[in-house]
Amino acid sequence: MRLHAGIVRAAIILASVLAALATGNAGDKKNQAKPSGPQMIDSGAFGVFVGGKRVATETFSVQQQDSVSIIKSQVKVETSDPVTQKSDLEITPAGELIKYDWSQSSGGSLQVLPNNEFLIEKITAPNATKPAEQPFLMPNTSAILDNNFFVHREILIWRYLAAACKSEGGGQKCLKDPGEFGVLVPQDRTSMHIRMEIVGSEKISIRGTDRDLMRLNLKGENFDWALWVDEKDQFKLIKVAIPADNTEVVRD
Repeated sequence: MRLHAGIVRAAIILASVLAALATGNAGDKKNQAKPSGPQMIDSGAFGVFVGGKRVATETFSVQQQDSVSIIKSQVKVETSDPVTQKSDLEITPAGELIKYDWSQSSGGSLQVLPNNEFLIEKITAPNATKPAEQPFLMPNTSAILDNNFFVHREILIWRYLAAACKSEGGGQKCLKDPGEFGVLVPQDRTSMHIRMEIVGSEKISIRGTDRDLMRLNLKGENFDWALWVDEKDQFKLIKVAIPADNTEVVRD
């Protein structure tokens, strides 16, 4: 698939073939100097609101360095005794998992690693001296979609759009065919199949300002989310709505 420059710059963390088309022309890419350091793809924060009240903030960054894409996130709960969760996801340009680390300030951590062509999760409980291990018969290209980290949803959107969109007539056209993904939810120690599809352009209010954004639906066996991305800004995730939980997530 050939994508226009905006999609390619976002999707560079997902597929090496797209990285070669970052300017829309593979030949032009050869003449560009390699970045001397990490390239920032996206960074910022999401506010998590339940019933209109802010309950948590996720601060995140997505960087590309050499042949590794690094997605870091920290979630801080807005309480008098705040708990912080951190995650660090590293993948190849082809989307293969290098490692995933998670920890929380109240204790406990976990790690997901490739195990031959599959995955293994190592869980360390608070005060434990040895991690428990759980194998998953899932390919190492399976998406990580952990609890509370909405930047993981952005990465999944880019992965879906990389396959669903192509250049056409000097622009880009996104097919509305749904995409099916196998994902791992490390904190739940479970895997699942999810479905993503493009709904189309919608005008929605973000902090009192109307914006034209692309809507996508993300569905699983027990959830149904709406997500909106900005087509004019590298398809960055702007808002998530989770009606069943009376929850909204909005980019700060």
